[in-house]
Amino acid sequence: MGMNRIRLVSEVLGGLFMNELGRVFGGSGEGDNAVSSVDRERRRAQEVRQGLERLGPFYIKVGQMLSTRPDIVPPVMISELEKLHDRVSPLPFSSFQPVLEEDLGTEWKERFLHVEMLDPLGVASLAQVYSVTLRDGRPGVIKIQRPGIRDTVLEDMRMMRRAARMVGRCAPRFNSVVDIEAMLGVLFDSMRSELDFTVEASHMDQARKDIKGFRNLAVPDVEFCTPRVLVQSLAPGKSVREVDRAELAERERLAMGEDLLAFTYRGFFVNRMFHADPHPGNIFVQPDGQATLIDWGMVGRVDRRTSLMIMLVLLNLAQNDGYGLAKAWIELGHATPWADVSAFVSDMSALTPKIASASLSELNFGVTLTSVLQQSTKRGIKTNPVISVLGKAFGNIEGSVRCLAPELSLTQVFQEQMKRIMLDLVGEHFSLVQAATSMTELMLGVGAAQEQARTLARDLSNREFGFNVGNNGPEKENSRGLSLSPGALSLGGAAIWLHHRRNRGK
Repeated sequence: MGMNRIRLVSEVLGGLFMNELGRVFGGSGEGDNAVSSVDRERRRAQEVRQGLERLGPFYIKVGQMLSTRPDIVPPVMISELEKLHDRVSPLPFSSFQPVLEEDLGTEWKERFLHVEMLDPLGVASLAQVYSVTLRDGRPGVIKIQRPGIRDTVLEDMRMMRRAARMVGRCAPRFNSVVDIEAMLGVLFDSMRSELDFTVEASHMDQARKDIKGFRNLAVPDVEFCTPRVLVQSLAPGKSVREVDRAELAERERLAMGEDLLAFTYRGFFVNRMFHADPHPGNIFVQPDGQATLIDWGMVGRVDRRTSLMIMLVLLNLAQNDGYGLAKAWIELGHATPWADVSAFVSDMSALTPKIASASLSELNFGVTLTSVLQQSTKRGIKTNPVISVLGKAFGNIEGSVRCLAPELSLTQVFQEQMKRIMLDLVGEHFSLVQAATSMTELMLGVGAAQEQARTLARDLSNREFGFNVGNNGPEKENSRGLSLSPGALSLGGAAIWLHHRRNRGK
């Protein structure tokens, strides 16, 4: 299996390399005119996209992630990578029988009244989906993992990780700005649940809890699952890609669109777990005004600090604050030793007025994020790797909502949600856990201050104290340099006072 996979990857990548050599050295007979140059770029992009599709799900996800990175991939390639689809020929149902028998037992058919074995509802590289009738008569679907696909994807991950490390060693300067291995790590984490359906089922259970406050949204019920078989209720309606907006009342369309955006924003900033692939095929709507989010295999997660910094980036964008945007973005990642921070601030100061002057319906946060990312990489600012997955989710949900309610104001929904989000964040800040964290940090700080006070007293008694402010002036020879901020001095004074009170009480 491993050698066959390596052979296929080598064949596809080798073919792309040979095609490129042919373009460079073969000549096109048209000289260097602009039209032929554009055509060559377009053909190159198409060949790369087709090669990734041939290699299967992992490489398709890599290509989709690269489509959100204009700092790495040229515009022509991005437009082609955005077309990536999991195109594979369907396997006959008999190919999945061994998986069903191993995971559900030889009597697996007894779990259903009927299984549609001829025409799958969905076909992908990782799994196929079939309609079923559950024992209680309700319609459902069964998702079955393709035999051997887990080993294939894990082998692809190992090969790609080795390639990323090689790139890091060969191009350390590039890698210090665009950490390919870290970026792939985020992708690996978001894909792992696609290889174990029990994890995907747990994501659905959590999402169902998070979505309760949204009247117009739903998540399918999980009936039962194993690592390779997932049975769930059927999402009613049709995908937003196929829906005829005339079939839906305007109020229903807008309500579903608002809830989809609001739920996504809350996933980024409150729940810190979000659907990483909410493209139109993964959102089903029905005339009664309910949208169902399916396929929770690819989920993104973000930690509290990163979530808050991303929010600060968006708030500075909305307030037309280029300096604040640049500062928040650098804090989100970090500036390399050769970064041109002042140029990046200028870039952001030039970018934000264009966004502020755009109409609300034209403002696309997904595109805006990638524009900021492009400039930051150019100026030597390393970006947090989670941005790739988050930017992909942004772009997908906005595209889905435009299919449903193109007149909806994305920024207005964001601004309205900010009121609720901030209330939740304030409540979180004053929660018992956060209070315990703050108290622990305070006690650690007081402990450190007491140690500083003892060291200060010892140095004074030994006459070895050197005081240095702002690095102005050389330290005295044989003295111990100590730089104290006003905060440290205050903590030191507090520690001395507490120590004095404690001794008086004895």
